[in-house]
Amino acid sequence: VQLQAFGGGLVQAGGSLRLACAASRRTFSSYAKGWFRQAPGKEREFVAAISWDGSNTYYADSVKGRFTISRDNAKNTVYLQMNTLKPEDTAVYYCAAGLGDFGSPRTYVYWGQGTQVTVSS
Repeated sequence: VQLQAFGGGLVQAGGSLRLACAASRRTFSSYAKGWFRQAPGKEREFVAAISWDGSNTYYADSVKGRFTISRDNAKNTVYLQMNTLKPEDTAVYYCAAGLGDFGSPRTYVYWGQGTQVTVSS
């Protein structure tokens, strides 16, 4: 396993969760990192992304102002802080890595297993 996501769970609406994604390859520290999510019956959504050095970020409109992506290259880990969660945030969340334009979902070719986030109303 090259990428492994942690931190999902069940939370009430308005609550917070912090996802983490640890990479097993040291070279991933120089890759763009992204978070995607997929709810049952829906298309996969590109949620947030961060450039290899952390200097640039991308957020989908649906999460802007509520989610924050960050990374610690020394720990080879990327995080997704999710605040003010809504029931519509319920999905399986996946982390991914790739080289190239961090803001393009096509960049991401290495995938971790998903972690379930469930937000109750």
